[in-house]
Amino acid sequence: MANTFFKSFAESDRTSSRTLLHEAIPITGTLVSGTYSANSNIKTFSHGMFQSVYDYPYASSSANHIFDVTYGYHASSSFFGASNTQHSKKSNIYSQMAQVLSGFDTDSKIRRFDQDGDFAAGGPKYDEAFVVTFSRLLTKDEIKKGSFSMTLGTGSTYAAPFASGSTITDTGAATSYNVNSPAGEYGILKDASSNSVGLLYYQAGIAILSSSVLGPVPTTQMDAAGQFHGALATGSNIDALGNAFLHRVQNIQFNNTTELNSTIYFCRANHNEFNYSSNPTYLSGSKILVKNNDNQMPPRSYATTVGLYSADNELLAVAKLSEPLRKDPTNELTLRVRLDY
Repeated sequence: MANTFFKSFAESDRTSSRTLLHEAIPITGTLVSGTYSANSNIKTFSHGMFQSVYDYPYASSSANHIFDVTYGYHASSSFFGASNTQHSKKSNIYSQMAQVLSGFDTDSKIRRFDQDGDFAAGGPKYDEAFVVTFSRLLTKDEIKKGSFSMTLGTGSTYAAPFASGSTITDTGAATSYNVNSPAGEYGILKDASSNSVGLLYYQAGIAILSSSVLGPVPTTQMDAAGQFHGALATGSNIDALGNAFLHRVQNIQFNNTTELNSTIYFCRANHNEFNYSSNPTYLSGSKILVKNNDNQMPPRSYATTVGLYSADNELLAVAKLSEPLRKDPTNELTLRVRLDY
């Protein structure tokens, strides 16, 4: 369809756009803390380094991976000790996650997780932490800033973890977040009293949570202040620590983000362009069929398809119109073609 078969785009004929799409992701606590018999949606591994949570018994083909949970500590932690259960694994997990999420300082040492994200100012660190890595299926390109909420039971007995609770959020992170991580942007997680209790890495989809978020765990595992006791961190394996955390999850919710990048092409057909067709059926006996043998009628064509070609005239993309558009010397067309990626 053309008297000019190819037409080059001018710089003004194309533009780019970026659209962020969001989905609400609710994760109910009943699913995490034991909906299915024998916790069949919580998968443990022989290496004992983390647990995986699924939305259905993990042996089923219908199961979707939701997140992993693990635990680690730094050498500066009061819980650190070579005689601890799974000591090397807990230490290595902390080092691995800190290396990926916090990076290295000027002395090539792995940075510890900083409570306020200001490495230069020093300040308190998270030297022992639960690590929750959300599935890319849920987070997509990133977690939307300011949308994260996690409610944990802080009851004083294992049998009644939700007798009291604490809600952790990243409120305010939409306009106040940190960018000094090699893994991207991250925000500060705070409880209802605005105490910093963790970090949330948006593009990585990883939450670093202070062990204090468990609140007053059973008496044998808490200190005089009623908080998380070193006996659980030092004497239990990572699976037991994961169970202690999952048992207290009441609800997790956030919005994910899908970044949609587009290039928009404005395909312009001026009044004297594309009034003829290259389709062999356009002519019969040297006559234009759509003119109904009326020689006084101006030439016309009907646009049905737009093709985008490379500089070597190789077809790269095709756009179909919903209905044919009439084109003749009395009108002009501008067709908007969008490529998403």
